[in-house]
Amino acid sequence: MSRGIFGATVGIDRLLEMYEKYNIKATWFVPGHTAESFPVRVRKIHDKGHELGLHGYSHELLPDLTVQQQHDVMVKSIDVIKKITGKSPKGYTAPGWQVSKELLPMLKQYGLEYDHSLMHHDTQPYWAPFEISGVYTNFKVHKDASEWMHPMSKMNKTPSKIVEIPSNWHLDDWPALHFSFSGGMSPNGFVDPYVLERLWCDQFDYAYRQYDSFIFPMSIHPQVSGEPQNILMHERIIEHINKHEGVEWMTFGQMADEFKSGAIKGHVVDVDAY
Repeated sequence: MSRGIFGATVGIDRLLEMYEKYNIKATWFVPGHTAESFPVRVRKIHDKGHELGLHGYSHELLPDLTVQQQHDVMVKSIDVIKKITGKSPKGYTAPGWQVSKELLPMLKQYGLEYDHSLMHHDTQPYWAPFEISGVYTNFKVHKDASEWMHPMSKMNKTPSKIVEIPSNWHLDDWPALHFSFSGGMSPNGFVDPYVLERLWCDQFDYAYRQYDSFIFPMSIHPQVSGEPQNILMHERIIEHINKHEGVEWMTFGQMADEFKSGAIKGHVVDVDAY
């Protein structure tokens, strides 16, 4: 719990200071529990001009919830953010990027415009496909192999009206920099930030070389990236990116708007197109 308090009371301020230094407006996906527990800190994020998005209430995983619980969490989370910003949020990211088959219809029902939970691409936005789960054969190894040796079922190719700003574990600070004492000591959290910096810069350089337009949605957490060595890493990454002509920093909501306007071509999800 104290690590979470560090994130809210120390990490947030450090990240806000970094963003102000480089004139960056970011998107912060805030769990409802965090927003209600630290309202002054979260309001400060909003007052600094950053976007607030939904991230569940207590970081509960969607597959663990009933359909009614998913709706209850969505309604509560929207209400919490709306009380801070005065308007309904545009974006959502699933806790742990674990989705359910109810997610996209639910986002549409509650007026959300974009999601940041799926991984059909890494640096291109796209219209999220309606069918995001259940397309793989649900195999059980204790049954005859003939019962589960089947290809992936055909996806519903009709896109939703939800823009997907793709998630990417290799552009997330958590796996490499977050230490976890779960089931014994873990090496997670002890990756040299210079190694992660190289990985992220290499990903950016590849996308910059390959695409006329692309997005580079990095996911960071104040309790992780708010640590001194990680703040310095992010500053070096920002400065590397800023050396490239045509780069523009924007919120995820702005990325979604750029895609909808056609300014960013994006990607079409079709599993059998090639």
